[in-house]
Amino acid sequence: MRLCIITHRIKKGDGQGRVNYEVVKEAIRRGYHLTLLCSEIAPEIEENPSVNSVVIPVEDYPSEFIRNLIFAIKSAHWLHQNRSNLDVIQVNGAITMGVTDVNAVHFVHSSWWRSPVHISRIRRDWYGLYHWLYTAINSYWEKQAFRTTKAIIAVSENVAQELVSIGIPRSQIRVIVNGVDLEEFHPGVSSRQQLGLPENVNLALFAGDIRITRKNLDTVLRALVHVPDLHLAVVGEIKGSPYPQMAADLNLSERVHFLGYRRDMPQIQQASDFFVFPSRYEPFGLVVIEAMASGLPVITAKTTGAADLVTPDCGIVLPDCDDVNALASALKLLNSDRSLCQKMGKVARTVAENHSWTTMAQTYLDLFEELINHEKHCSHPHLSSSSRPLTLPFGT
Repeated sequence: MRLCIITHRIKKGDGQGRVNYEVVKEAIRRGYHLTLLCSEIAPEIEENPSVNSVVIPVEDYPSEFIRNLIFAIKSAHWLHQNRSNLDVIQVNGAITMGVTDVNAVHFVHSSWWRSPVHISRIRRDWYGLYHWLYTAINSYWEKQAFRTTKAIIAVSENVAQELVSIGIPRSQIRVIVNGVDLEEFHPGVSSRQQLGLPENVNLALFAGDIRITRKNLDTVLRALVHVPDLHLAVVGEIKGSPYPQMAADLNLSERVHFLGYRRDMPQIQQASDFFVFPSRYEPFGLVVIEAMASGLPVITAKTTGAADLVTPDCGIVLPDCDDVNALASALKLLNSDRSLCQKMGKVARTVAENHSWTTMAQTYLDLFEELINHEKHCSHPHLSSSSRPLTLPFGT
């Protein structure tokens, strides 16, 4: 099979980039003829002799909007010239023009635009206006991209429903959830002292971008007020975050431990008792399945795509992410029953074991082979980009 993947990043340490990385690894293992159009690529992938890497550098351009526009134009030009030499083209969202076969959707701009926590509703300034325009343009172009591809992969059922809401037939959508590294994230014991965390206390963990309201740390802090003997570790960039001051205003400074951005998440997971992540808008949420793989019970909300993986045996899914009282009750339950936490953690690990990166990548590749094996879905050399309406997407 002659497979082409068009995406911004193919590397570890990035949610969407890691998905691409694992799909590429499986394609190499199966012996595909592989062409990659991207801006960032892991050296071990780029140097592989079976990979044709077409790197489109965009880092020198001043904004994400411009970078994505340049990538869209250059990748589309390459695709127009080489389309006849490819069997399957997979893209991530609305990032190029022309004919594609599979679109893996990690984020639906149309839904984000309607969200009450969209940046334009929080920031009533030029920054908010920029994000309003950026999301509006992407919402338009992504609809065109999704309607002109053959198969769509949604990373969660939430994303699948968002796609249906903008007119994509449910029969065209395949849900393939993101995976997790079961060797990197696993149950164990880490030294809290070495991690800068308090010992001999119950410790919940929150991780995410705490410079924005979307991840919903504010509701977690308000709920924590009602659980006086519980401590909270917070992983996320502190500079520009309003939450250290909020914790101080709520008299929580002694119980909330802001760790900043960290690369030792597996060890921090192992040092925690359970994970709390009631994000207000999250297409999937890798941190949820990473916590589960680490053997932690999870408290999340229906607004998080990965909540589909959280059963009553391994965690708590809140119907309303902003319900302080419900979140406080969930925190109290896990805080007061260590035996329950341990039982839930074991089930969480078992669930995560069904969603390794390898399993996810194999499912992607099986779908590609399905398309090839059914003639009505196959790409044919004569089907050039001019045979369908051209679109000019700007982002993912």
